Amino acid sequence: MEYRAPKGTFDIVPKTGDAWRLSDKWQYVESVMKECLATYGYKEIRTPIFEQTELFVRGVGESSDIVSKEMYTFLDKGERSLTLRPEATAPIIRAFIEERLAQTGGLHKYFYIGPMFRHERPQAGRYRQFHQLDVEAVGSGKPCQDVEVIDLACTLHRKLGLKNLRVMINSIGDEASRKEYRAALQKFLEPHLSSLSAESQVRFSKNILRILDSKDPSDQKLLEKAPQTIDFLSKEAKDHFEELKRLLSKVGISYIINPKLVRGLDYYNKTVFEIVSDELGAQNTICGGGRYDGLPALLGGPDLPCIGFATGIERLLQTMLGQNVPFPRPTHPSVFFIPLGEAALETAMSLLCELRHQGISADIDMGAKKVQRGLELATQEDADYAIVIGDRELEQNAVELKNLKTREVKKLPLSKLVEELHGSRL
Repeated sequence: MEYRAPKGTFDIVPKTGDAWRLSDKWQYVESVMKECLATYGYKEIRTPIFEQTELFVRGVGESSDIVSKEMYTFLDKGERSLTLRPEATAPIIRAFIEERLAQTGGLHKYFYIGPMFRHERPQAGRYRQFHQLDVEAVGSGKPCQDVEVIDLACTLHRKLGLKNLRVMINSIGDEASRKEYRAALQKFLEPHLSSLSAESQVRFSKNILRILDSKDPSDQKLLEKAPQTIDFLSKEAKDHFEELKRLLSKVGISYIINPKLVRGLDYYNKTVFEIVSDELGAQNTICGGGRYDGLPALLGGPDLPCIGFATGIERLLQTMLGQNVPFPRPTHPSVFFIPLGEAALETAMSLLCELRHQGISADIDMGAKKVQRGLELATQEDADYAIVIGDRELEQNAVELKNLKTREVKKLPLSKLVEELHGSRL
């Protein structure tokens, strides 16, 4: 039997035919993320991969596509319903409440990088196990907090070298705004109910705002004349949105108002935003988020305002490669030893350990039989130098340091090798 990764999942490996699955590229993206997040004062939080199912039903919303169709849910041996996390906001807020993090006061800023799970049709940039950066700010309801989060998202993607990205914003208002808007949207759509797609007909009764997010072309054409959320904002929600727009312009962030942008999770309110790229076809959202004021209270915690976003690492990498963004050189050995024989292997191992202990990356072909094969391995590993140790080298107590880039060769006594390499600042 041939074992393969489950459908919709993939391996991240050092060498493969798919450039976006190379582990050094993932490490680079994550390192840039962490460096950027540190400059904005966000600290890492880690939560379990599975949670009580009710957390997502309550937090994400029973009518959402995630809860109704996409979750990986199972019973454990104690007959408890558990779910592999489909998103990270609800778990982070659960941890915030359970760990009593609100007691530290002030603004709470967190990030998480890790895998999420949704049972959906795999396609470019969308998988059943996927990886996200999640950013959450808890404790401030001011528009300037929205600006910080959107600016962070833009800065992060800019530092990764992405180009031609567009920022989409909208406001879906507070609860009073949405109640009035839902009534208006229902009145508009009711005469056309039979013309809606089957999925939107279900959404009409369960969560009518989700129809705005429909990808069905006939739905989208009908929605062109639908009322817009921003026309039904309460004074508070409208003032918040106006201040957000003013501040975005002041810090130099260009944006497009997309009145159909609602995001797919029930906990969103007021500000919602996305960063989109045309490199990904139909699934073009590379980052999305918004406000979710009230979610901590809904989950049994303090009533605090919150805003955050998530960005998918698979989509980031695929977009970066599509735009020919340069990546740094992968990790590689500075020195590669090719010992011929047991005595040579023993000597090479001593030198190898000494170099590593002094912070110089080094590797070895422990089964070396032929110099040419060893040099091929050194080249495959992208080593800077190769050192062949055989009977002659042992007799002379000296080695030849071969530069694999320039092909220059330098002869050195064994006793001077570590000093030479250490001095060359490899």
